Amino acid sequence: MNEPTGDVLTFGIEEEFFVVDRRGHLSQAGDDVVDAAEATADDQGDLQHELTRSQAEAATDVCRTHTEALRQLRSMRGDLAGAARRRGLRLLPAAAPLLAPERLPIITPNPRYERMAEHFGATARTSHTCGCHVHVAIPDKESGIQVLGHLRPWLPALLTITANSAIADGYDTGYSSWRYQQWSRWPSAGPPPRFASLDEYESIVDGWLRAGSILDRAMIYWDVRLSEKQPTLEFRIADVAATPEEAVLLGVLARGLVATALAEDAPPPELSNEVLRAQLWRASREGATGCCPHPDSGDLVPTKAVLEDLITLTAPALEAAGDLEFAREGTTRLVSEGGGADRQRRRFAERSRPEDVVDLLTGSG
Repeated sequence: MNEPTGDVLTFGIEEEFFVVDRRGHLSQAGDDVVDAAEATADDQGDLQHELTRSQAEAATDVCRTHTEALRQLRSMRGDLAGAARRRGLRLLPAAAPLLAPERLPIITPNPRYERMAEHFGATARTSHTCGCHVHVAIPDKESGIQVLGHLRPWLPALLTITANSAIADGYDTGYSSWRYQQWSRWPSAGPPPRFASLDEYESIVDGWLRAGSILDRAMIYWDVRLSEKQPTLEFRIADVAATPEEAVLLGVLARGLVATALAEDAPPPELSNEVLRAQLWRASREGATGCCPHPDSGDLVPTKAVLEDLITLTAPALEAAGDLEFAREGTTRLVSEGGGADRQRRRFAERSRPEDVVDLLTGSG
């Protein structure tokens, strides 16, 4: 296994999960599962409550290698799954509820979450999704703005990597990432514009705050944003991955893109948000085994070709971080065997039973 050479950017990964009963319906015991898992977990990573009581979250520590991130994700998933199992429940790594909810989710008793639910109404209560967020270290916010411009054309490709919400509410949605469609209803969600400066970034955020379309800066929901708490770029575009390996694949490719963009001398490419939104719609529909708009031409090509070009572009950064072999093997497996959405769809096609997909994703069948 290759090890990093020299200085590499650190990164971290956050994963959101559903907590469901034995059949697969959303449970309201997510807070209890998190608290119980924390009591027995080791000191690595952080387990957290989420917006609704049917969810749980795990966040790695700051990581330098993909093996470190993978070890932490596996451990925290195991801790949460074990705590759920002891309560007759299951931890579900799916980005949208597989069975239609029997009632609206209960908001976690937290003043901020309750204020969000009151202010945004049905958007907060029905945009019930689980994502995977990747933080990558940056030197400063000004550098982050430049990097954002170079990342934008690659957002559709990143979306395909963990697409894991084909089945939702008991039916095949026709999308690989239905979560992305659901999440886009938030007023601050979607692809970030091509910012001319940090001042432009801040002026848009200020306009949102003045309009009341966000309640605080933590609600900046762009697909990739400047983190408010850490000196990082935070990728928010992805579904929660079906497996820890796919989550880490997303993480190392995001890190590779940031490192590559930091070394870029040319200005960011021109790409309107209207076109990028359309490209992201297509990527959310197609996933890893379909077609994806190519960042250079905008033409639809097999996702396999786009991910191969992503590996080629970021190969020097991946190699320096010790990630190149892992990334090549992961993308090859992804496009040949399919990702989470493909596995969901194949299992659902057998008997049209979302419960079977729950069994698949929870390792019960």
